Amino acid sequence: MTAAEIIKDIKNRKYKPVYLLHGEEPYFIDVVGNHIEHNLLSDAEKGFNQTVVYGKDTDIMTVLNAAKRYPMMADYQVVMVKEAQDMKWGKDDDKKGMDPLLSYLEKPLPSTILVFCYKYGKFDKRKKTYKAIDKNGLVFESAPLYDSKIPAWIEGFISDKGYKISTQASAMLSEYLGNDLSKIANELEKLMLNVAAGQEITLKHVQDNIGISKEYNVFELQTALGKKDAFKVNQIINYFEANPKNNPIVLVLGNLNNFFSKVLAYHYIKDKSQQNLARELGVNPYFVKDYELAGRSYNYPKTMQIISYLREYDLKSKGVDSLAPHGELMKELMFKILH
Repeated sequence: MTAAEIIKDIKNRKYKPVYLLHGEEPYFIDVVGNHIEHNLLSDAEKGFNQTVVYGKDTDIMTVLNAAKRYPMMADYQVVMVKEAQDMKWGKDDDKKGMDPLLSYLEKPLPSTILVFCYKYGKFDKRKKTYKAIDKNGLVFESAPLYDSKIPAWIEGFISDKGYKISTQASAMLSEYLGNDLSKIANELEKLMLNVAAGQEITLKHVQDNIGISKEYNVFELQTALGKKDAFKVNQIINYFEANPKNNPIVLVLGNLNNFFSKVLAYHYIKDKSQQNLARELGVNPYFVKDYELAGRSYNYPKTMQIISYLREYDLKSKGVDSLAPHGELMKELMFKILH
């Protein structure tokens, strides 16, 4: 069941007595949890019937005492445990009724909506607690999206808000922001404030509002390196050195490592049609030409050497065997890549 399907059921008042929202991707957990917190009860009902606690500040008995109460002047009450991964869950042992949580989960109160928001990891599916929630409530696992799925997710997010976005713009955002959905959603919300509703978000909107310089950004650096355009590479690196806050070395090295790892993969792919390359590399077809160009400029041994350089200079940027300024390190690295 997807986050959207869970929210649809909640809007239709199809509730479960217990929800376990867990997984490595916090964004979808927040989406479902926030919807329940803000929309399941009316403002008038929340005062007496909504309890929100945090895992590190509570314990099982406090949660259970709240869950066992009956709602006041409402059909339901909500008990939500945020950051539930920080809570001590007990022994998960039902022998002689030793586990009060398990006892409750096996017969949850129908008038209570108990929600556990368990982030940054999977709940142990072997536990009786998990099995009881799965049987009597709802378990939702929030899995990270593959990098190749991010542009489509961006387009869907934008569409749900009544906007459109160009393929180039969504591809640029996914490459620049990575796969942190919370970060991407936050940047998209800010971006939409500067674009009229219904208008298509273009590459220029992204460059003007997300802090990506049109000429001097990591994608232009990748293109210049692919072409072995030393003059352009040095222009961009000088710009990065003058604007370190917008172009931190950790971000630049991370993007370059991702880029050249895909260039390495390019050398292994036999079917080099654009469609197959996009699928195998997990990139938008818009960027395939950059990997083709880089693949021709850097053979397999050189690509392996470049990846080794990137790891070396990542360590140097963190102070290992070097105290040189980041600008100097980047210039050294670019020279080694190009020659």
